[in-house]
Amino acid sequence: MNKKPLSLHIDVEKLIPATEEEKEYIVKMRPSTTFFRDGAKRFLKNKVATVSLIIVLFITLTSIFLPMFWPYSYEQQLGIEPGKAVDSSYNNLSPFEYGATEQAKIDAGEKVFPHVFGTDSQGRDYFIRVVYGTRISLAVGFFASLIVLVIGLTIGSIAGYFGGKVDLIIMRIIDIIYSLPDTLMVILLSSVLGTVLDVAIEGTVLAKLGSNMISLFIVFAVLYWVSMARLIRGQILSLREQEYVLAAKATGAKGSWIIRKHLIPNCISVIIISTALQIPNAIFTESYLSFLGLGVNAPMPSLGSLASEALNGINSYPFRLVFPAIVISLVVLSLNLFGDGLRDAFDPKLNS
Repeated sequence: MNKKPLSLHIDVEKLIPATEEEKEYIVKMRPSTTFFRDGAKRFLKNKVATVSLIIVLFITLTSIFLPMFWPYSYEQQLGIEPGKAVDSSYNNLSPFEYGATEQAKIDAGEKVFPHVFGTDSQGRDYFIRVVYGTRISLAVGFFASLIVLVIGLTIGSIAGYFGGKVDLIIMRIIDIIYSLPDTLMVILLSSVLGTVLDVAIEGTVLAKLGSNMISLFIVFAVLYWVSMARLIRGQILSLREQEYVLAAKATGAKGSWIIRKHLIPNCISVIIISTALQIPNAIFTESYLSFLGLGVNAPMPSLGSLASEALNGINSYPFRLVFPAIVISLVVLSLNLFGDGLRDAFDPKLNS
């Protein structure tokens, strides 16, 4: 039925359901997504951060799996064999050079695996020591960051949620720790704890790690949680006044439950970003402590201890300082760029 001009009757043709093509043209809905999926998409669009992540993963996987297949171990002295005279020709080899025994095998037609980075002053393959040292430095960085995360998250959540005198006492303790000279306290704690722990861990499972390694973790647990705690406290202070927190309190929920179920999940982006940026700081701290002789116990290498040992022959064998320095710079730079990429991708204030 055609509607007449100026008629008040309803045009029935306008009530016919729209076709699928018309719906697709009119309604363009964005596909459903989650917080992490949306952040991951933004992160992958950042080419610098993505390349940094690939570099970190490559270095980490190489340091974990390569020592399993490498023909030399990090503590093996190549010129020393039971029942034979010490062969000093293995000491201080340049990259891709061979000792006298190895050269004789090559001349006889045998295959000898090359020393890619040469050897150190004790005839140990330098490449595998750099790889193993990278593993130690990365392990210290990751575990130290976890320690900082757990302590900082716990104390910051308590201070931010309960407030009042609890917050006042915790913040004054944090202010005291902040006022201490950072580098001096790290060196003093490492030297004192290293001496005390030598006796305490003797004959235990922890003796394999060494007193210096354990003292490193204690230093991070004592000094480096304050920044994380202040950051989490600030987030909790702004979130605890939200309606869903008041509703949870009205239903009789305990403070610990509210922190676990409501407040911490809403701080997850800040937690991820801060933890990622804490890892390069931990690696750098371990490196300079090992450089000063307060890091890992010999013969276990780390990038800092390798750089420290290389100073003895800096004029004759400068490559022994260059290799660990390059790896330290590459790891720290990649982790910093990766952390910046996470911040840009997951921080809601930057994407609002």
